[in-house]
Formats: sequence, structure tokens, C-alpha cells
Amino acid sequence: MLTTIAVILLILWLLGIVGVYTIGWYIHILLIIAIVLILIRIIRGQNPL
Repeated sequence: MLTTIAVILLILWLLGIVGVYTIGWYIHILLIIAIVLILIRIIRGQNPL
């Protein structure tokens, strides 16, 4: 489930870079959350993808 959330957040971030400039700071926060979720999976010893 964490992987799904991380992937969705990364996709939203990429869409934000390409198309939406008004909520740029929000998209970057989503990217940070996605990276943190992936790091948590790596630390726990689970497959990050």
C-alpha cells in the first residue's frame, strides 16, 4: 500500500512540474512524502518497488 501511495505521489509531482505552476510548493511536499515512504520500506527491509 505504501508503494502505491508513493507512486501516485510521484506521478502527481511529475504532472505538477509539467502543467501546474500555481501549486508548485504543494507538489514538492508530495514528492518529499513519496521519497520518505520509499525510504521507510528500504529501512524495514522490504522491496521498495
